[in-house]
Amino acid sequence: MFTFLKSFFSSAAGLRRSGRHFRRSPILEQGDGAAASSAAATDASRRANRRMLDTSRMGLDALFARFGSGRGGLSQSQAEASRERHGANEVDHEKPLSWYLHLWMSYRNPFNLLLTVLASLSWLTDVHMAEPDEQSWTAVVIIGSMVVISTVLRFVQELRSNRAAEALKAMVQNTATVLRSDAQAPVAGDGRRVLGKPLHDSGSHQLEVPLAKLVPGDVVLLSAGDMIPADCRILNAKDLFVAQAALTGESLPVEKFAIQHVETENALELENMAFMGTNVVSGSGSALVVATGANTYFGQLAGRVTQSTRAPTQFQTGINRVSWILIRFMLVMAPVVMLINGLTKGDWLEALLFALAVAVGLTPEMLPMIVTATLAKGALRMSQRKVVVKRLDAIQNLGAMNVLCTDKTGTLTQDRIVLERHTDVYGTSSDDVLAYAYLNSYYQTGLKNLLDVAVLQHAEIERSLDLASKYRKVDEIPFDFSRRRMSVVVNETENGRDHHELICKGALEEMLSACTRLRVGSEVHLLTDARRADIRRVTAELNRDGLRVIAVGVKEMPPTQETYGVADESDLVLVGYIAFLDPPKESTGPALAALKASGIEVKVLTGDVELVTQKVCREVDFDVRKVYLGAEIEAMDDAQLAIAVREANVFARLTPAHKERIVRSLRAQGNTVGFMGDGINDAPALRAADVGISVDSAVDISKEAADIILLEKSLMVLEEGVIEGRKTFCNMLKYLKMTASSNFGNVFSVLVASAFLPFLPMLPIHLLLQNLMYDISQTAIPFDNVDEDLLKKPQQWDPEGLGRFMVFFGPISSIFDIATYALMWYVFQANAPEHQTLFQSGWFVEGLLSQTLIVHMIRTRRIPFLQSRAAWPLMVMTLMVVVAGLVLPFSPLAEYFHLQALPWSYFPWLVGILLSYCVLTQLLKGIWVRRYGWQ
Repeated sequence: MFTFLKSFFSSAAGLRRSGRHFRRSPILEQGDGAAASSAAATDASRRANRRMLDTSRMGLDALFARFGSGRGGLSQSQAEASRERHGANEVDHEKPLSWYLHLWMSYRNPFNLLLTVLASLSWLTDVHMAEPDEQSWTAVVIIGSMVVISTVLRFVQELRSNRAAEALKAMVQNTATVLRSDAQAPVAGDGRRVLGKPLHDSGSHQLEVPLAKLVPGDVVLLSAGDMIPADCRILNAKDLFVAQAALTGESLPVEKFAIQHVETENALELENMAFMGTNVVSGSGSALVVATGANTYFGQLAGRVTQSTRAPTQFQTGINRVSWILIRFMLVMAPVVMLINGLTKGDWLEALLFALAVAVGLTPEMLPMIVTATLAKGALRMSQRKVVVKRLDAIQNLGAMNVLCTDKTGTLTQDRIVLERHTDVYGTSSDDVLAYAYLNSYYQTGLKNLLDVAVLQHAEIERSLDLASKYRKVDEIPFDFSRRRMSVVVNETENGRDHHELICKGALEEMLSACTRLRVGSEVHLLTDARRADIRRVTAELNRDGLRVIAVGVKEMPPTQETYGVADESDLVLVGYIAFLDPPKESTGPALAALKASGIEVKVLTGDVELVTQKVCREVDFDVRKVYLGAEIEAMDDAQLAIAVREANVFARLTPAHKERIVRSLRAQGNTVGFMGDGINDAPALRAADVGISVDSAVDISKEAADIILLEKSLMVLEEGVIEGRKTFCNMLKYLKMTASSNFGNVFSVLVASAFLPFLPMLPIHLLLQNLMYDISQTAIPFDNVDEDLLKKPQQWDPEGLGRFMVFFGPISSIFDIATYALMWYVFQANAPEHQTLFQSGWFVEGLLSQTLIVHMIRTRRIPFLQSRAAWPLMVMTLMVVVAGLVLPFSPLAEYFHLQALPWSYFPWLVGILLSYCVLTQLLKGIWVRRYGWQ
């Protein structure tokens, strides 16, 4: 038997590594799900395609007239009136199920379906009996009660969970920057007046508006990291690249323009249209909202999306593997029980009914409810610790995480960047450099950056600069993560001058590659190798002080040129640097220590230079083992990278592709990887990680890619979330361990009794009633406490370990079941068919109490009740079941259930058996822990 079970669980565990983490598929490449789209969905797609084509070809004046808008956007009153007509800008591509469909989905799981089949077999067997037995009808009622309890509890828990999840997600809102023609200029809390400055000389001002409140006619401003909030007509664009993979599956972003250059009949190929569900990769622009909500191209395809089937997550795959192990075990053992009883007793119909009852006892029908309730409880507890769970299944991944990759800025540091110095190329303070930096930050409209906030705030406080009134913006070359610099071109309007000046700022090495000269005072010199060495020496000193250095360069341009591009960022004159300080958080050191104590290895992945990163790491007591740079990562093949990610814990000067590649390499080595980031450069890595973690202040695309949102950007908050994730996982694992070991012990006891007793050790009704009462005792497991030592290391699904646990601990209860057989047979003389009711009553009580006791024995590796106590809801539930089990044989219901009152002399024996069971189980727990560990 044990050889067979070992091979059985080994084969089942072979599935363990199948499936990983759910990733979104392109909407138009959904395989069989898309192929099954209805004709109505196809028609809707065609209508949406035609409407977008017509909109792209319409003149802007006609388009503005249609929506009563203009380049300055709508007024507040116009927007509110439009919202009344068009409704919220929301696409319910996963609409909440109606209550009856939700109830059906709560019922439709393998265990409930299996119980329904078993109840039907029991009923059919009863119908065809010559003398129908009331016991069979009772069996049907009890099995039905199990199904109803499991279904209703799951339905209620999921309903509460869904409502709570929606409330939590409402705490994290994505916004769009819109123009309002009558809005007052807001003053940001940090003193920055960029949001609120008039644009395009239109008198309009920028406002941040929740995506759901956008309406047709709104003019939105787009920059790197923004999600396209609705279907839009591009008004102007500057190097505007949009990732459309969510709609088309294209891996490369496409460039958008204000003018359509190529004729096409495919709306997704339109160059002057941008669609909801896509996101800006680089560049900037503005666009007119032409369709919102269900009227967008994405909304018209919603029917096709909902008809496609999602791939299972790692968590769902783990639950399914464990479920099928238990089902396969039941499918093997129930026929064996029937065969043995049929051969030894000669009554095959009774043997069938008994085998059906055993099958019911082996079915963990409460598993779906336990999983749902535990996850929901975990999500609510995490929300109290400022952690919002977007996807409940991510809780398990958070608890299983053993490697955390995190950025530096705002996580290790305070995210409170201050401009500390503005110097020339040799480190001497320079107001001219500050003025250039101010103009660049003031006029840039691309990627929103805290560095720009610091520049503007510092310049206004230090010198009350009002340079903007002396200049007119001509053009802009937006930031991207390959160039790592951005430029604005301005025209000085004072003193009758008319010349264009390109002002560029960016990372030092990228700026040096674009500079050929440098300015010291009023003199300009060639940028020789010796001077490059001096520059690197000066900036390295600043880096060692923990300052992040941004270089500033300028270039005189002809006044006749109006359009500029990346090619113009050449032959620059380096004028100096602006250096920023982002001091470490006081909580970072303790948080890193807590994560290390929890078995999580932290790796810092940053685009910043290595000297600043090492300085910050030293200040927070982070032990830097080895540092790799982005250029070195670029040169490595996959095998070399696998070695590098194991031996190093700091990676600097990384691009988004480098971060993603590092995360994938870590996962390929069997790690459960979390990635914490908040920028557009973090989005690929967030999607690649097992669990993506972002913050509510992150760019839209990062929040969309993340599974978990922190309301406070702190590693300490994350560490608390990890602990809650582990508590959730531990409570689910408790139920599986309790159910698996208890069920196996019962079956083993039944096999022994069936082989040697002249009557059934328990009637089918007894097994079913015992199982129902045991299930009721376990409904409080989601609210249970978890031992501190179980929270110190990551938790992983281990189906093979569960099978091993079941085979190891299950027979322990069988030892005492057999002792109870001997007690009833020899001491109380229940050794003939006419005394079988006494025998069955004795084993019913002992079996129920030992099963309930195993809840407390298996929930902890410590001594139960003394070193580790269950939460009060679980204590109350198990106590109620114990009392009910003891009282039932003495109650008026005893005759109905074919039980009888037990002699009082039975109970001292019962106490001895149960105490012996506890002692032996505790001793064997020690052996198990020394060999395998507890989790």
